[in-house]
Amino acid sequence: MTDQPTRTVTKSEDEWRQELTPEEFAVLRRAGTERPYTGEYWDTHTTGVYQCRACGAELFRSDTKFDSHCGWPSFYAPLAEDRVRYIHDRTLGMERIEVRCATCDSHLGHVFEGEGYDTPTDQRYCMNSVSMRLVPDGDDDGSAPARG
Repeated sequence: MTDQPTRTVTKSEDEWRQELTPEEFAVLRRAGTERPYTGEYWDTHTTGVYQCRACGAELFRSDTKFDSHCGWPSFYAPLAEDRVRYIHDRTLGMERIEVRCATCDSHLGHVFEGEGYDTPTDQRYCMNSVSMRLVPDGDDDGSAPARG
């Protein structure tokens, strides 16, 4: 795990559209949601770090991932609080807390509290697989995020 300098990635919507696949753009830049049980990481148990698919910022470690049986990757805490930011989301007729990458402001998913999971924080960071890239331990060469 490496310390990352605080930085901000700012790109135009056209630049994001050119760099991201249509599905990545829909979720990361338009706050969409992938269907449950379809994402690459919902049932993955590989040890490593989850990076933002858009900018490569390190967001979550696999040791905070847990099986919530909700169909999306679930974590009980981010790598560090300064890696994510929170927005009150009142869409779909409910009140939720949206989680975004603090570096590039991409949509990652939502965080829920008080659901009764046996985790140290009693929180469930319900993330979209398409929003992240898993770098297994020993595989990070410090390069830009890979596509796919």
